Amino acid sequence: MALARYSKCCRSLLYEPSNGVICRVLQPGWIERRAGAKRHLLSEDVIKLQDFQQRKLAVAHLVTGSKGNYIELFSEKLQKNELILRDELKLLLHLCQSADDMVIAKDAMYRYHAENRNLAFGEFKFGPVFMRLCYELGLEEMASATLIDKTMKGFFNDATSFNIAIDMLFTKGSYENALEVLRTMRKQGVPFNKDTLTLASGTCYKLNTPESYRISIALLEEGQTKGNFIPRHAFCFAVALALRQNDIEKAQSLYSQIMSTDSRLCQNLKVVLFAMSGAVTDAISVLSEAIVSKSPSFVKKPEFSQEVVDLLRLRSKDKPKPQMARVEQIVSQLEQAGQVTQLTLDDMLCYTPTGKRKPAPMVDQRRTSRRTLTPLQSTLLSE
Repeated sequence: MALARYSKCCRSLLYEPSNGVICRVLQPGWIERRAGAKRHLLSEDVIKLQDFQQRKLAVAHLVTGSKGNYIELFSEKLQKNELILRDELKLLLHLCQSADDMVIAKDAMYRYHAENRNLAFGEFKFGPVFMRLCYELGLEEMASATLIDKTMKGFFNDATSFNIAIDMLFTKGSYENALEVLRTMRKQGVPFNKDTLTLASGTCYKLNTPESYRISIALLEEGQTKGNFIPRHAFCFAVALALRQNDIEKAQSLYSQIMSTDSRLCQNLKVVLFAMSGAVTDAISVLSEAIVSKSPSFVKKPEFSQEVVDLLRLRSKDKPKPQMARVEQIVSQLEQAGQVTQLTLDDMLCYTPTGKRKPAPMVDQRRTSRRTLTPLQSTLLSE
């Protein structure tokens, strides 16, 4: 009775539609030693953690003083093998505040899935809610273990659940586990979306093995064959991985497929590509175009990583002296202009997107004149 009562009062609230230098650049494992390189690859638009936390606060407000009792009652319900209703499970997931609560929630999900394996869950999707809980509480191991558990096949039938879990694992440096989640996603027939491709490409880049390189290229080629949109971020990860695998030709081919290369990351990758292929003159041209000392102070200047310009210096040492001198001159000008950053290429790759900007609220249009208080006949007459 208590469970049903709490479930009823929150039913409408819980409804959720379904909806540096070359040796450092290529040396395996050098990235993992940089703590600052571990960043989320998904924006808040995808994670939606803030919205979820606000919903949790609203639920907690409705059942003030009852949360502890509810979790305890649900634990007893599980022990008695009683039937678990959908709204009860939704409420339980929104009341979890600790790892102990999550253990009960996980057991409840397993029971619910076993009891409703052949039934459609309707428009509500439990997967993203559970993954956001794991994200909030730092339980990436629980998230991945639940996803790859064969007994839970069909419960996580959306890309968002897998993407959030992979993003968590990526941030914690659990790249092998992230790849296993990707494999599970593929085996279960959950379609990859653009966020999945970015996460997959980033995970393969971090692993930096011949196998992960093969997987990365195969996924991009498959997406292109199917006519899917390939994000620029995914291409950049693939280019960087090809460079780390010393496949310059493939890196150049992948870079040529990026539609817009005006970003800081793309410009840095272009310099690395030219430097590693021996086209030092072309790399100098890119840096020369970036010198904007005469531009207004409010115009953002192109920046290049210190390790990227160091790589160019290294590759210019066996070139004619005039060319080597030109490299030093350009780099010095960039440094004086504040256009050389200590951010590594990896830092630039592993950034958290800002996401879509929320549109400004629309202001109600006045229909009466402030001066005469008479109706305005046209917006052209508005004061």
